[in-house]
Amino acid sequence: MILSTADKVVHEELSFPYAYNSLKQGWMDQVRIILWGPTEKLAAEDTEFQELVNAWLVAGVEVIACKACSDNFGVSDKLEEIGINVQYVGTLVTEMLKDGWYQLTF
Repeated sequence: MILSTADKVVHEELSFPYAYNSLKQGWMDQVRIILWGPTEKLAAEDTEFQELVNAWLVAGVEVIACKACSDNFGVSDKLEEIGINVQYVGTLVTEMLKDGWYQLTF
């Protein structure tokens, strides 16, 4: 899943429940979340959002943030502090698509 919106309602009502339940209910074997752009700023600044990210991490969801974007927002260190893997994601996303991963974007 690629999360790029800073709209908390979208995440609370759609992306968080779907990602969490995809693993917990066995709908998918692996779930990878990529925070890209404005979502990274939200994750760094909003404690409620951070609690939801932590629930993902505990459930086994892999959470990655785009380093280029997070550096632009000045939040890379904060994202790493809360357990998010911060890395450049352009090549990663391209390889995932080539490998047959499905993409949901919020």
